[in-house]
Amino acid sequence: MKSQILTETPDAELEEMLVSEKEKLYKMRMSHAVSPLENPKLISSSKKQIARIKTEMSIRNNKKENSIK
Repeated sequence: MKSQILTETPDAELEEMLVSEKEKLYKMRMSHAVSPLENPKLISSSKKQIARIKTEMSIRNNKKENSIK
């Protein structure tokens, strides 16, 4: 998912995306431990997506804090 799409999504939806992506990563890790995934690169791409979402949330939080001051 592109970062432009993340900047356009509302805060509540970002949090939902973060939770679902974390669940997806957990399930992939568990299934990879039992039997190898067909494409193990999905784990790293999921981790990167979580980082993108957290970065966008942090940017928004910093903007809110700066506007309050």
